[in-house]
Amino acid sequence: MVGKFELLKSSKKHKGRAGILHTAHGSIETPVFMPVGTQATVKGLTPQMVEDTGAQIVLSNTYHLALRPGSDLVEEMGGLHKFMNWSKPILTDSGGYQVFSLSKMRKISDDGVEFRSHIDGSKRMFTPESVIDIQRQLGSDIMMPLDICSPYPCKRNQLEKDWIQTLAWEKRAKAHWEKAPGKQLLFAIVQGGMDNGLRKESAQALIDLDFPGYAVGGVSVGEPLDEMNEITAHTVPLLPEDKPRYLMGVGLPENMQFCIEQGVDMFDCVAPTRLARHGQVFDQEGGRLNIKNAQFQRDQAPIDPSCDCYACQHFTRAYIRHLFIAKEVLAITLMSLHNIRHMVRLVTRIREGILAED
Repeated sequence: MVGKFELLKSSKKHKGRAGILHTAHGSIETPVFMPVGTQATVKGLTPQMVEDTGAQIVLSNTYHLALRPGSDLVEEMGGLHKFMNWSKPILTDSGGYQVFSLSKMRKISDDGVEFRSHIDGSKRMFTPESVIDIQRQLGSDIMMPLDICSPYPCKRNQLEKDWIQTLAWEKRAKAHWEKAPGKQLLFAIVQGGMDNGLRKESAQALIDLDFPGYAVGGVSVGEPLDEMNEITAHTVPLLPEDKPRYLMGVGLPENMQFCIEQGVDMFDCVAPTRLARHGQVFDQEGGRLNIKNAQFQRDQAPIDPSCDCYACQHFTRAYIRHLFIAKEVLAITLMSLHNIRHMVRLVTRIREGILAED
């Protein structure tokens, strides 16, 4: 059953669907929102707190963990699940986005990417094969191959060059993974920037390679929302119906309804915890409250009266504002809890709506 994606129901009103993805550490009901635990931790929260939000899977970062503490150490500690005490599924991204954000510290070749660590400046090399090997040591349930995340804006000739190089790397990654796939799944990453034609070419080439799942990369990199929506609506329906579809780096309340209706099954985003660290929480309508505002100084309501998270069930806006103004860490913990729970509830409601259709 590991790797099987069950499509339970497709909506008759749009392209959205409800499914179940089976992994070595449990089954994931889709659509699903994945909290980001870059350094093998969702910032400010214990694994139990994350589980209590209803999160079914978390994402960790290959680049950061390879540099610190190192994949050898994580493997020695029993793998990422045991190391961070998380028993549910984990997805590890390839680290490609982080490497390519270091534009002045890296060199791309056919072999892979040579870069300097942002921690100590030491020279490192990621190849399609080494990135798979690192993720094998981490022991994640879903692995991502090395890819090039093109910047926005980007000229077409550069976009074409980037996706062709990405395709070559993904072929090598899949061949290396197939030597010993074990129970880890490898997803492909479709690139091509904001160019519909290149997205179609990239998707078709990767579909021919028959990966266990497919991701749309290179979005949420600074483009306007309407452009992101256009490329999502164009690309996602191109992907196989019998495989999970993952929209990388997207996961704000305003994204969910539209993207799920295009057929997206999986989302991740650092925003819920990052916004919490800046004093922003999601309200009942999917907007945001800035807890620093003076209007909340004597507000005895919870962040969201309709929310069942620990923060909303036990604390007032006034108290959380006090904690934040006083620079108490608990403020960030409570707001992070709420924001993640908000995302999980939102996606669950949309999923239940699809399942309830006549």
